[in-house]
Amino acid sequence: MTALTMGAAITAALARSLADDDRVLLMGEDIGRLGGVFRVTDGLQQRFGAQRVVDTPLAEAGIVGTAVGLALRGYRPIVEIQFDGFVYPAFDQIVCQVAKLHYRSNGRIRMPMVIRIPWAGGVGAAEHHSESPEAYFAHTAGLRVVAASTPQDAYVMLRQAVASDDPVVFFEPKRLYHSKGEVDLDADLADAPPLHLARVAREGTDATIVTYGALVRTALDAALAAEDEGISLEVIDLRSLSPMDLTTVAASVRKTGRVVVAHEAARQAGLGAEIVASITERCFHHLEAPPERVTGHDIPYPPSKLEKHHVPDLDRLLYAVDAVLERTSGHALSARTPTATEGAR
Repeated sequence: MTALTMGAAITAALARSLADDDRVLLMGEDIGRLGGVFRVTDGLQQRFGAQRVVDTPLAEAGIVGTAVGLALRGYRPIVEIQFDGFVYPAFDQIVCQVAKLHYRSNGRIRMPMVIRIPWAGGVGAAEHHSESPEAYFAHTAGLRVVAASTPQDAYVMLRQAVASDDPVVFFEPKRLYHSKGEVDLDADLADAPPLHLARVAREGTDATIVTYGALVRTALDAALAAEDEGISLEVIDLRSLSPMDLTTVAASVRKTGRVVVAHEAARQAGLGAEIVASITERCFHHLEAPPERVTGHDIPYPPSKLEKHHVPDLDRLLYAVDAVLERTSGHALSARTPTATEGAR
């Protein structure tokens, strides 16, 4: 085992994928000579050459469209979108071409490509640099959508994504790039948990927190804080957002009877709504209290000085836990977020 930051674990996974398969290549803005905005691809162009680590123009639709052509010709491209909010110009390519070609061709065409997206907030950036667009892609049939929360998962899941014949949208929580953990660089993919399975990050008995990405760490902190009050929280790290491992989630909720779902993306039509609906369908008779959602607000991403009020934190999670344990009155987020027009009045 080696202690690595999440960024270094992703670098190691990219290097391993490039070394193992000549069909793998990287494409993105400033990923070669500069090594990427977050230096995740630093040194890879020097090691593997400019033909395999390609600095592209600032044109996301062109980057993904070129990757589609490469995948059709048998390559396995890995595309880096520089920031989460920059993926929108490529949205048409991803949902209309990448996600559809396998189905449209009756299985004759495969799209073995990975779209890496530094994702979500917490780094003091503004809109287009702190977006959480995962629901757009999870809603699109034909895409795998995953999010890592630890260096070990980042390393293994990225290698699994590159090896997959399905297109994978790979979300990397940018505020965890510098978080450290033990990584098994010799991990055999055959022995690793399948890409679609959720992970029980912490076992508990009183309530379940379901989340993904950077909020897994926040949920674990909440579980540790709740333990001081004699409350045992189970934390589920979804890992895969599409397909979603609802079997693991449902097993936890049947055990605890209470559930909080958390994500950074806006509340309206977010993944939390889908998770709560699915839990209600599968576990209705096991629920001891209405599920709670702790999310970002239904607003454009705020200025950096205000983001601490937008991104779910320890206090908001614990308030929701109190609500499902009926230790407080009302719902954790019962007050509706005002619209932009209402907020200006």
